[in-house]
Amino acid sequence: MKRYSAFAIAREALRYHTGWERAWGNPEPKKRYDVVIVGAGGHGLATAFYLGKNFGITNVAVIEKGWLGGGNTGRNTTIIRSNYLQDPSAAIYEKSRSLYETMSQDVNMNVMFSPRGVIMLAQTHHEVRGYERTAHANALQGVDTTFIGPEKVKELVPIINIDGPRYPVLGGLWQPRGGTARHDAVAWGYARACAGMGMDIIQNCAVQGVETEGGQVKAVNTTKGRIECGKLALVVAGHSSDLAEMAGFRLPIESVALQALVSEPIKPCMDVVVMANTVHGYMSQSDKGEMVIGGGTDGFNNYTQRGSFHHIEETVRALVETFPMISRLKMLRQWGGIVDMTGDRSPIISKTPVGNIFVNCGWGTGGFKAIPGSGWAMAELVAKGEPGPLAAEFGVDRFREGRFIDESVAAGVAH
Repeated sequence: MKRYSAFAIAREALRYHTGWERAWGNPEPKKRYDVVIVGAGGHGLATAFYLGKNFGITNVAVIEKGWLGGGNTGRNTTIIRSNYLQDPSAAIYEKSRSLYETMSQDVNMNVMFSPRGVIMLAQTHHEVRGYERTAHANALQGVDTTFIGPEKVKELVPIINIDGPRYPVLGGLWQPRGGTARHDAVAWGYARACAGMGMDIIQNCAVQGVETEGGQVKAVNTTKGRIECGKLALVVAGHSSDLAEMAGFRLPIESVALQALVSEPIKPCMDVVVMANTVHGYMSQSDKGEMVIGGGTDGFNNYTQRGSFHHIEETVRALVETFPMISRLKMLRQWGGIVDMTGDRSPIISKTPVGNIFVNCGWGTGGFKAIPGSGWAMAELVAKGEPGPLAAEFGVDRFREGRFIDESVAAGVAH
């Protein structure tokens, strides 16, 4: 596969852009693969990429029931941070954040990683204490964060109102090397790199059943026929429980819709990411000028990918006090994604009761930021059959053994 470069752009400009190759093919599935990965979102594609890059395993199929990157990878607010309290969480998210820094070079596609910095606002005295604790924990973990006062917050975000009567800004947890990336480009970059290694990316190929024999996986039955596999990786976010049921086991997760919206584009006014967890709203400005606003989850289990009016009202009503200027903006579009939540709000990267079936799920609201670290850890698990250091604490057995990695409160988010 030809490399993208400034010289390639110049060359194709001279021949009217007639020489560009397809980024990835549209193959029919082969009879058998060493590894079949279900889910062509960021996590599934990253798993395939690191299987090839780190372990030389390239007889791999990534199958997707819809289109590549059409699930949560294309339905999020693109925030990247690693300022988590618990050691296992900080380790995998920091690995992920560091991989984002070199991803454009690694996959030979500009993923538009923007290390603009992330502020998590402290708007109650409880949050101040919590974020100061997290800053100390991050210092021990090697994660670069600092607790800053309201004056520094105002300096970094001039449009913010730090004197709100209900939600005053008392400070914030500042991670200068956090930021955002272009979600579609992340999926496209991994997909192109995987195709360049000879892997098959098969879209519109839904799994209908999982065949096992002697307690080991044998094949998957799909809408494009039966595919034999040596190993099977389930990386399908909100639909993980459905696939697990096909394979004959259950997962301790529930699926809910998480919603977000963007405003009409305006001139640049905010060059950092701000998370206001007291009201559960977070906001950044895209390269096109839209204010990207994330809100909360629905209060009931569902698989919808639509938005709802009550979340617009709830999220924007609270943010207007902290960012008065957004009260004059019009909403451009709204959407929802299906997030898979575990009881301790930490992911599952694990072996399963069925031999050679591995699962990666439960990322909840933090899936996009974890994509490269998740893929790195999952690839090691699939290749070796045992988890490496990044994935060791995230096994599904922790729920039976009481080894919770509790980020439901520690992460400072409402869900």
